[in-house]
Amino acid sequence: MTSLVQLTIDAHGGLDRWRRFEHVSAHLRNDGVLWPLKRQQGVLDNVDVRVALHREWASHSPFVEPNWRTSFEPHRVAIETTNGKVIEERLRPRDSFAGHGLDTPWDSLQLAYFAGYAMWTYLTTPFLFAMDGVSTEELSPWHENGEAWRRLKVTFPPGIATHSIAQTFYVGSDGLMKRHDYDAEVLGGTPAAHYLCEYQEFSGILVPTKRRVHGRRPDGTSAPDPLIVAIDLSDVEFT
Repeated sequence: MTSLVQLTIDAHGGLDRWRRFEHVSAHLRNDGVLWPLKRQQGVLDNVDVRVALHREWASHSPFVEPNWRTSFEPHRVAIETTNGKVIEERLRPRDSFAGHGLDTPWDSLQLAYFAGYAMWTYLTTPFLFAMDGVSTEELSPWHENGEAWRRLKVTFPPGIATHSIAQTFYVGSDGLMKRHDYDAEVLGGTPAAHYLCEYQEFSGILVPTKRRVHGRRPDGTSAPDPLIVAIDLSDVEFT
């Protein structure tokens, strides 16, 4: 691992501690303009999420109905009952986003896919930097809010479903992530500047409990309005 990857992983709790756990769960409150744009307002306002730490899987509940949940993997997404009965599913779900833009409406399975890969990415970062097939490269520093943040370009292999193949993470002098840039492919390549703050420790792992996603201008600065997505986490538990 590069020195910046090592610094960041160690600051968030270290690989040895991370490998003691198999899953993480949390309560989420979601807001922002994305959900009404996608005609999915209210579905994810107040939900629980559970993700696997060493393989790509996530589940949100409740989802649409009180006794429904999602099951996300890169090659398949499904809505099922809490007893495991499949309501509907889609194989190769990424293909369904072809031609989409920021305001293209989603169906429930597309929402489940997006929310699944997004929360898996967020809740496994920065430890996923050490996964097989993930490559990293340190870029030149970035200055924002009177601070100098180191930048890490992360390139994901085809087998990982995430916002885009190449993403950039900004790291403060304390080793904690401050910002996360990507071009959301399922939103037509919409450029995003995603801020992380209010870190709390859970079982020795530091987790940002507030996330705010804004648009990103061509010069790399963020656009204050609109607020695309807001995510607040609570009740985080590693098991």
